[in-house]
Amino acid sequence: MLTQIRSWARTLKRDVVALWLAARSPSTPMAAKLVAGAVAAYALSPIDLIPDFIPVLGYLDDLLIVPLGIALAVWLIPDHLMVEFRAEAVELAKPENRPMAVAIVILWIAGCLAAAAWCWSKFL
Repeated sequence: MLTQIRSWARTLKRDVVALWLAARSPSTPMAAKLVAGAVAAYALSPIDLIPDFIPVLGYLDDLLIVPLGIALAVWLIPDHLMVEFRAEAVELAKPENRPMAVAIVILWIAGCLAAAAWCWSKFL
């Protein structure tokens, strides 16, 4: 069972890189390109929208949201293109996605500032 889980994890990693390639390809349909880009950006981001230190919810995105997003994007991309993107993904290393990391950090800072402003107005 452990080998199956490792194999599944490797497949997910490969598919995330393939989706990153699909999102940048002019031959990918627009709807698939948007979904693939969003899923790849989120999966490749070094920062989670829901941090892993939050009990249960922290790992929920890694265990459910990312695989379901990958499945949706793969379903939207024509099979012959996905075969090409997967083959190319095997040859590439994991790409960095710094703009998405910056966007998520800004989102967290904005959320913390909003929460602090709300607390300030309610309690002081």
